[in-house]
Amino acid sequence: MGWISPFKLNQLGMLNMNRRNVDFIARYNSRASYPMVDNKLKTKLVVAEYDVRTPKLLQVVRQQHEISHFRQMAEDLEGFAIKPAKGSGGKGITVITGRDGDEYVKASGARVPAAYLERHLSNILAGLYSLAGTPDVAIVESLVESIPGLARYSFQGVPDIRIVVFQGYPVMAMLRLATTASDGKANLHQGAVGVGLNIANGRGLNAVQFNRPISLHPDTGLALENIAIDDWQEMLVMASRCYEATGLGYMGVDLVVDINQGPLLLELNARPGLAIQMANGRGLLPRLRKIEALRKPHFTPEDRADYAMETFSAL
Repeated sequence: MGWISPFKLNQLGMLNMNRRNVDFIARYNSRASYPMVDNKLKTKLVVAEYDVRTPKLLQVVRQQHEISHFRQMAEDLEGFAIKPAKGSGGKGITVITGRDGDEYVKASGARVPAAYLERHLSNILAGLYSLAGTPDVAIVESLVESIPGLARYSFQGVPDIRIVVFQGYPVMAMLRLATTASDGKANLHQGAVGVGLNIANGRGLNAVQFNRPISLHPDTGLALENIAIDDWQEMLVMASRCYEATGLGYMGVDLVVDINQGPLLLELNARPGLAIQMANGRGLLPRLRKIEALRKPHFTPEDRADYAMETFSAL
């Protein structure tokens, strides 16, 4: 499918921010669910009960005095990720991919001492990255190692897959690839590449960077049209299960494909952005209305994933 302009997208049922906030987030998302979704630690614990795997939890740092245990815990680790439980937009996440003597190697290749990471943990606890600047908790997770087939498209960062789930149905998906501009993070606002994915089979549709069409990754130079995601149906079912786990009617589910563990949930988002429509060259609204109009909803995540694959490939 070729590039579609924003004007044309409006004619194809583009969901705008105001309508998203009023008709979908406010209507379908209970406020009671937000504290769980906005806290990565709480999310991990809840989704585990619904057979949704997440990266292994290595340590939880809740108090300043616990930071001293971190150096001991990380002594024999080659790689890990430090995250604020209540951070948003990728802020405050530090990824360590290796060791060089006493120093830790960040995803960018920069080398930092243990004291740097301890200061970072201290800043997380102080709430430097939390949504409202409130005190936070730091979590240390095992390093996600992307499967080579996807990793080669991304630049200095793990590619992830965002799936928008409405009433338990996966309705739209995209692959996000890190770039130099995005500083190794899969964040579209910071310059990551978004590749729209056909919900029927996980194959690439269009690619955009800063909402403009591209055909090659700006750093790796690889063509983006041939991308296909393995384990696609399993990923849709995982995303669908997050509906039962959270009760959220409208959310973004962010998954990665680990070389050893397969698909893993990174985080959930109760206010997913709208750039996914540009990457897909399609508006969300017709798909959302289709789900709203269902007279007989599907009760299992598997059935909802199957319905989405059959219904939304052409919509």
